[in-house]
Amino acid sequence: MAARTAVIVGAGLSDYPRAPHLSAPGHALQAMHRALADAGLSVADVDGFCGVGTQGFYYDDVLSLAEFLGLKPRYVNGTMTGGSSPEFMIRDAVAAVERGACETVVIAYGSDLLSNKNLFLGSGSIRKNRHGGVFLWDSLYGQTIIGAYAMAARRHMHEFGTTPEQLAAITVASRQFAAMNPNAMARKPVTIEDVLASRLLADPLRALDCCVVSDGGGALVITTLERARDLAVKPVFVAGSAGAVSHWGVNQMPDFSTTAAPIAALEAFGQAGVTPAGVDVVQIYDSFTITVLLMLEGLGFCGRGEGGPFVADGKLGLGGALPCNTDGGALSSSHPGMRGVFLLIEAVRQLRGQAGDAQVPGARTALACGAGGFLSAIGVTILTNQQP
Repeated sequence: MAARTAVIVGAGLSDYPRAPHLSAPGHALQAMHRALADAGLSVADVDGFCGVGTQGFYYDDVLSLAEFLGLKPRYVNGTMTGGSSPEFMIRDAVAAVERGACETVVIAYGSDLLSNKNLFLGSGSIRKNRHGGVFLWDSLYGQTIIGAYAMAARRHMHEFGTTPEQLAAITVASRQFAAMNPNAMARKPVTIEDVLASRLLADPLRALDCCVVSDGGGALVITTLERARDLAVKPVFVAGSAGAVSHWGVNQMPDFSTTAAPIAALEAFGQAGVTPAGVDVVQIYDSFTITVLLMLEGLGFCGRGEGGPFVADGKLGLGGALPCNTDGGALSSSHPGMRGVFLLIEAVRQLRGQAGDAQVPGARTALACGAGGFLSAIGVTILTNQQP
């Protein structure tokens, strides 16, 4: 059989950041239809599906969600690594298309986390687990989601001298891009002083160090390059894709100042045949400012412990040397619980030249890095608009 190349041909977002008219699977459905329309395909063309439910509440298994979406796939993938799930899924979806297990795959996610108040987790305690498991001890001692990330931030400060001002620079950069996104939840520009003046939630993290909470969903369509030649779209190639897991529950995190990102990055960059210097734009999971800092170090854009000075000069913002989260990211645009698909979609928009005022001139290579769980499961995907 002749070699096949899988490419991304469609991307779509559901209504966000507030959409009380949509359920969680409704977001996935709307995003899927928009992605298929973007590709010039229909539901009937889809024979592969990758999906994950919303925060473990309902439509949580891949087959229930596929049925809701009206799909009858012969390839399915329900990998669940939290917010990085799409970054883990895309490698397998590409492989499935290239080996002929299916022709066209949809990756979809949707959440009504903001509108459905009963599902809101926010800064509250980590869900209690009566059956034990990795979250049991955190729950007993009142650990919070923000508190878990605050421990990583405080450790980084202790080890490397990282400052609150340096973390705040990440939020400032995200707002520069959010101001150009009419759908972003928080569009008002902020200064470092504004971030430092916001309410302290879990020392050293303040309100503006933390992601927004929103509704929303997204979908991608992957098919063969041969099929893409018949479509009126600019295909995007998956040059490298890898993942690595260091722990799941934060109480098992081996080192609060590093993650599994170096392992995933080494493999992804090796597949792509590029180095961090060859990346034009990055989309990094920004659940909290410390998440971005640790990912930048782990991905190799700077050395371990050098993240603070690296972000302090504005290089992540508009016109910077390494534009990051050009839709405003989770810190300013949207965070519907698990945001990994948004990273891939924004990377695709940049490589297609569809990012509007936030477009990075001449972008040829983009990196999307999802961080699922508590800095736990790191997925790295490198995309390009140039055929390898």
